[in-house]
Order: sequence, then structure tokens, then C-alpha cells
Amino acid sequence: MRERIERLVGERARWITIGTFHAFCARTLRQYGAEIGIDPRFVIYDDADQLAVVKQALESLNINVKQFSPRAVLSQISKAKSSGIDPEAYRESVESYWEEIVARVYPNYQAALALRKALDFDDLLDRTVHLLREAPQAAHALRNRHRYILVDEYQDTNRVQYTLVRELGREHRNVCVVGDPDQSIYGWRAADIRNILTFREDYPDAAEIHLEENYRSTPQILAAADAVIRANLQRIDRSLRTSNTSGPLISLRECFDEGHEARVVVEEISRLQSEGFARGADFAVLYRTNAQSRPLEEMFIRAGIPYQLIGGTRFYERKEIKDALALLRLVANPDDASAFGRAIAETPLGDGIGAKTVRDIDLWMETHQQPLSVALANVGMEGGPPIAARAAKLLKGVSETLTFLREQSDELTLPELFDLTVERTGFRATFSTGDPTLADRWENVLQLRGHMEAYDALPAEERLTTFLEEVALVSDADTIEDDRDRVTLITLHAVKGLEFPIVFITGVEEGLIPHQRSISEQPEMIEEERRLFYVGITRAMHRLYLTYTATRSRFGSAAPALPSSFLNAIPHDVLEPLPGRQNMRRERLWETRPTAPTAMPIAPPVVRFLSGQSVFHTRFGEGTIVEVRDQADDQELTVAFSRHGTKRLVASLANLTVIS
Repeated sequence: MRERIERLVGERARWITIGTFHAFCARTLRQYGAEIGIDPRFVIYDDADQLAVVKQALESLNINVKQFSPRAVLSQISKAKSSGIDPEAYRESVESYWEEIVARVYPNYQAALALRKALDFDDLLDRTVHLLREAPQAAHALRNRHRYILVDEYQDTNRVQYTLVRELGREHRNVCVVGDPDQSIYGWRAADIRNILTFREDYPDAAEIHLEENYRSTPQILAAADAVIRANLQRIDRSLRTSNTSGPLISLRECFDEGHEARVVVEEISRLQSEGFARGADFAVLYRTNAQSRPLEEMFIRAGIPYQLIGGTRFYERKEIKDALALLRLVANPDDASAFGRAIAETPLGDGIGAKTVRDIDLWMETHQQPLSVALANVGMEGGPPIAARAAKLLKGVSETLTFLREQSDELTLPELFDLTVERTGFRATFSTGDPTLADRWENVLQLRGHMEAYDALPAEERLTTFLEEVALVSDADTIEDDRDRVTLITLHAVKGLEFPIVFITGVEEGLIPHQRSISEQPEMIEEERRLFYVGITRAMHRLYLTYTATRSRFGSAAPALPSSFLNAIPHDVLEPLPGRQNMRRERLWETRPTAPTAMPIAPPVVRFLSGQSVFHTRFGEGTIVEVRDQADDQELTVAFSRHGTKRLVASLANLTVIS
């Protein structure tokens, strides 16, 4: 931004204040903050500092930090501040036990910041508004210094930022804002679409200029986006147009489930790459929630297609997934010391057991060359690990819990064993506070549970160990060297501002797009979900694919899925005809569905591979097939590559060439 302005006005740019809201407010408070009692030497607490203060506040109030996540509490406090709600006002608006917890922490958190002469990012904005209202001399100087105010991405401003702009421009009223209300998608973090929709009410004499030409997308993509967003009431009416040449029709695919959906996406990407139409960096795969990335990640890994995950942590690297797997690993293997250390440190299984106790057990195991199970059996006994009586009693309880779970493992299905494990260890309860952030994390855990059902066909004694083995192989398989030619996997919220030649939007279903929470809450939330879908559609430059499933794993088990009601707005003439439906009248997708999924089936590989064959992969080079697992219409191959180690690949997706 600064460089562009310098190109426009030259040397005069040095006199223009250019920066984020927070940077502007920090400079202002350094200069004038003393007028409202702020020490100009204040420190700005970053995210880690803020988390530490919240954690201390929780502990001082005797609130369990494992049950009430410091990050979730901090997020709720930040949202309140962004809406201009102080601790007293927040307490008066409490409607749930979760909000009651936040209301107790909020004033303690603010008091701790004041004691440290610190401000967090939200305080920078709020205190500057306070300065403009309460310090007349400073306010007059600031308004004269900034007679012309320009704000970009105005649709994403929160209520405090709106007030700041209004207060700063009060005298001269030279305010110019740029924004697109159709792309206001951050209401969940306090962005307020009313700021841009009511701009003409705040400034009745303002000129309104509509930017209606789209330079990115094809007419087909633009027609779909425009038709979807026109259903919203909270918007400024305009007509989008483009001078771009006509492109391919939008592809709408119905799949059996999320696993089949991932294969459809990966096969289409593989086909376009092999035919020379695109490279990896040209593709983006979008989804509504982070939990949807698991089947996609696994399929990309098995197909040997490099990918990058933006705006989230890889599925098997997420804390809640690692914690759940640690518990299951302990059930499977009583001597897994690594899983024991994590389970004790990160889950309620270890409540009351400190890091020193774990270190003492590790030291005893090393000194006596004995496994974990022997160490735990000798706790409290002469010659056993030197553990305090209280910790020894807790460890005995841990051992009894794990022994009970192991005894049940052969009698239960894998999902049932999972349910019993998370209940008996207290792991499930940590996500039951009413905190929406924890609810999202629990949905990730349930994605893991949903993946377990496929292993119930195995003998009982093999289910858990095979599942854990497969997970370990998949999570460890992505060892491709870093480069930029990767497919991008990204949430719809994180993709705003980006563009890609080819875009897949997956999970276009009721409950995802729009999200279930928006369906059950305020009507305006549905409009934000529709804006989110609009943003996703308009990220595509040349090709757009929309996918939905007949069934999807939700809350740990497969359930019927319905196509998104948003799809009905898309004009028929911009959609690629669905196979078998070309001559059928257009139906309302969420009222009727075909008796079988209509996405093109995955073709079986032409070549049937054999163990011992030498093969060539475009990414990994030469290798030898060491194991072949035949599936209904495909093969899963384990290939030992000379330079890249062992990889597990799906034959139909891997584009392997037989050398000998």
C-alpha cells in the first residue's frame, strides 16, 4: 500500500499516515495517552503474553484450565472488546455457564494488564476511542492532523473501529471507505456488516461509486456467484459484469461420502495435471470446516500429490487429535512411554500428576531397563519409582483405567472402544463446556472416530493396532521437499483475497454450507453463510467444481447429507449437466435426490501392479513395490523409493510407470 501511494504522490507520501488500525492507535497513545492516564511507556502484549495472563487469571479463580481453554476465554474477551463491551456490561449480558466463566475472568484479566502497564491489541483501539472522546485538546490535534481518512476493507471493521473512524472524522467529515458488503464473512470475530451498509446514513452527502467489473472470473463463474448473492437482503444492489472470454461450465458432482469425494477431487486434479492443463499451484480445494481436511489430506498423500494446508494445522498434527491418539495408543500398548507422557501432560487422565512424576518414572525405567508397565506396577513398592504417596495413588487409578479399557477392547467395535476411552479418561468432558471453539475441536475428534468404522471388519484383536498403524503411516508420509508447486487446501474463511485458476468447493451441503450453527441461530447468519459461499465461488478464475455427498461423517458416525439450498440459485445454463440427468427437468436439489450418486465413478487402474515390480513416479523417482493390497476397484501400493523412502499410494491416482 505504501509503495503504491509513493508511486502516486512521490516524496509527499512521507507525510501521509499509512498503517493498520492497531499501528495508528499505538502511535497515537504513545503521543497522547498520558491525557487519559496511560503511561507512554506501555507495553503491547502479544498473543502469547495475553494467553499467559488469562491462564493466571483462571488459576487464581480456581477454574480448571483443562476444562476451560485459556485460548477460548481470550477469544471471547477479545470479541467482547471488539464490540465495545466492557467487563461490567459483559457480566450483565451473561446467558450461559460458559459466559459466566468469561465474565469472572474478564475483569481480572484487565486488572492484570493494568498492573503490568500493558495493553492488548483490542485495548489499543478502545483506548484511542476513549482518548478522542475524553481529551478535547488531543482530539482536536488529531482531527486537524488527519483531515482526510481512507479505510480499505471497510466491510471487515468491527464496532470499535467504526467508532474510531467516526470520531476521528467528526470535524472535517472527509471520509472515504472501500469495501464489498457481499464479502463480509467475519461476523464470528465481531466484524459488523452494518458499518458499510449504513455508511450513507452516517454521511448523507457522500458519493457512492459502484465497482461492477470483475477482472478475475469467467462469465459462467460470475453468473453463479451473482445469482447466489442476490438472495441476500443485507446488501447494496449492483450488477457484476466481466469482459473475460467464456469458460467451461461449472462442474457439480455428487459423491457417496467424504472419502469418495476426496478421490473425485484428487483424480480430477491428477487428470488435469497429466494432460498438461495445470500445475499443482493452480489448484485450490476449499472447505467450510477444518475437520473436512482429513480425507482430502490422506488422499493427496496416498496419490503422491504435494499439497499445502493454509489457515489450519494438518489434521493429524492438531492437538486434540494427538491427545486422543495418545490415549488409544496406551490402550493398545501398555509400554508406550511416549503416549503415556502426552496423555498425562495433556489430558484429564493425568490430572494431579506433575511433570516431575513422569520424569521420575522415565529415570527408573532407564536405570532398571524395564518397560512402562513394570514401572507402573512397582509404583508405591520398595525398589519401585520414587513417587510421592498422592501421585502414587493417582497413578494406580490410571493403571486401573487403562487395564479396564484393554479388557474391553476385544469385546467392542472400534468406535465403541473410542467412546468408552474418552468417557472413562475424562477426555470427552473437556469439550463439553459450551465453548464453540472447543466444539469445533471436538468435531475434529469425531472425524477421527468416523474413520474407525472401516476397521470393524478386521478380527477384534487387530482392529486398534491396525488403525493406529495406518494413522501413523499416513501422518508420517508427507515428507516431500518444500516447493511452491503444491495444491492448496484452505478454508473458505482463509481464502478471502486469494485467487486460483481452478477451484474445488467441497461439502456444499446443508449443515456445512450453510453451517449448522447458522441454521439454528439468527437469520442474518444464513446471509453471512451465503456471502461465504459467494467468496468461495469468486476465488475461481477459469474452472469451478462444486461437490457434495450422499452421506457424511458428522459427530462420529455416518449420516445422510442434503445438497446445500444455496445450489438452487445457480442458473441451469452455467452448470455442466449431471450424468444421467441431461434430459430431466431441473429439480430443487434439497427436495429430491437420485437413487445413486451421480459423480463419475473412479475408473479402475488399467495396470494391475504386482509385488516386486520396479516402477517410476514423477515426483519420487524409481522404486520397488513391496506390498499390494487389492481393493474392490483399485489397489493400494506400498512402494520403497530409493531417494524418498517408503510411500503408500493409491494405484489409480499415483500415475506409476512399470519399469520391470
